[in-house]
Amino acid sequence: MLFTITYTGENAADLGFLLHKNPSRPQTAQLNFGRVHIFYTEVSNQRCTAALLLDMDPIDLARGRPGSPARGLFDYVNDRPYVSSSFMSTAIARVYGTAMSGRCEKKQALADTALELSATLTMLPCRGNTAMLEKVFSPLGYELNWEEHLLDEKFPEWGMASYVNLNLKGKQRLKDLLRHIYILIPVFDYKKHYWINEDEVDKLLSHGEGWLENHPEKNFITRRYFSWFRRYTRLALERLDNGESGAPSEDEEIADDEETNLSLNELRLAAVVSELKSCGAESVIDLGCGAGHLLQLLVKEKCFTSLAGCDVSLSALDRAAGRLKLDYPCDETENITNTAAEKKRLCLFQSSLCYRDKRFKDYNAAAIVEVIEHLDKGRLCAFTSVVFAEAAPKTVIITTPNKEYNIIYQMGSLDLNGIIKSRFRHPDHRFEWNRAEFRAWCEETAEHYGYSVCIKEIGQHHNELGSPTQMGVFTKNAKAPLTDSPAEEGVSGEN
Repeated sequence: MLFTITYTGENAADLGFLLHKNPSRPQTAQLNFGRVHIFYTEVSNQRCTAALLLDMDPIDLARGRPGSPARGLFDYVNDRPYVSSSFMSTAIARVYGTAMSGRCEKKQALADTALELSATLTMLPCRGNTAMLEKVFSPLGYELNWEEHLLDEKFPEWGMASYVNLNLKGKQRLKDLLRHIYILIPVFDYKKHYWINEDEVDKLLSHGEGWLENHPEKNFITRRYFSWFRRYTRLALERLDNGESGAPSEDEEIADDEETNLSLNELRLAAVVSELKSCGAESVIDLGCGAGHLLQLLVKEKCFTSLAGCDVSLSALDRAAGRLKLDYPCDETENITNTAAEKKRLCLFQSSLCYRDKRFKDYNAAAIVEVIEHLDKGRLCAFTSVVFAEAAPKTVIITTPNKEYNIIYQMGSLDLNGIIKSRFRHPDHRFEWNRAEFRAWCEETAEHYGYSVCIKEIGQHHNELGSPTQMGVFTKNAKAPLTDSPAEEGVSGEN
């Protein structure tokens, strides 16, 4: 990821003094997540450009650094090494910390002066909401423009990528520009790589002093800065507004996670638990268990004598094991279990839903909660074969978002004709179905594999748009026909 600052004006080479970085000597700093290189691409009396290049190893992010007992923070498939994120903000604070404070012993008067500065950020996550770029940066005195790109030039129907190359220009003190960038990168990305605690409130208020309290989008900025952790958002807004938290910005996006949709998530999990109890299942496998929220509810129910959870993400299984108070495995091939007495009741293991796995079998019911939309559509045939033909439990429960309801969350932006453009509820979703599409898929799948299906809705109902979550409850017919598995890549392997 690349971040550049350009100073245009008399004695522009003095930018080196303000940044405390010598223009004639490239420098490298080692951080715990990668290396930061500082160098100058142009130096003259009229124009000077300093570049910060952050180089991260994607393998270290996924596996953890060599010699470290901790596992990585992210799954193998992620965008963290290639986009401007909280990693970039941290790098800016580490290498430009003195400049952010506004101190410059040799050129203090220049540090206190508003200069003709411009900055560029490559691959800033924006998710199509470019209108918020204007609303966030323009009140700070910047002229801005950005470049957008197709997700894949070979497949233009996939639409535009979720990232922009952002260019800012304005008359600013250097410390103000750095503080703006430091705070606003995670606002647009909202996926911080470190644990957020109350110290983050002090950090936001410190770097936001003098501009955030009067910003027209301070509510949006504050909420997104804390990745939607509402406790810290509320505390920060109370301190900014002297106890008045303010109304939410009309352009706030709602992410599909436990912090923002907690009440919906509770309703969804409760509905799944109710269906599992109603069908009389004694053994249940949670396919794509994530952090173990559903298993945490199921383990409290004595009617379930055997429980299992699987996920493709080891970091998610780590969180689930902690939530369920299970011991970690000796190596990555073993199940995560607790005591010997618990082994028969609850276990976790790593696996993919697009590959045959004998561990999926012999359960009365399978729950697949908010998972299917994370699969590429081309893998759905492999997924259905694995679940309905290979594992073939008596009951399968699948929940997924209702795309029609996204307008309620203000996920889309209006085009010139006032038509809502399609947007997904979560950046990792590969697709989302409306109610008709989901029903058609459920009925076709049920007929092919010898199941009957009942479609239900979860969450607050809208007369025209339905409910935010849709659920399919599949029940295996008494005499299910034998079907051949589709010849899909991914089905042929077995773990």
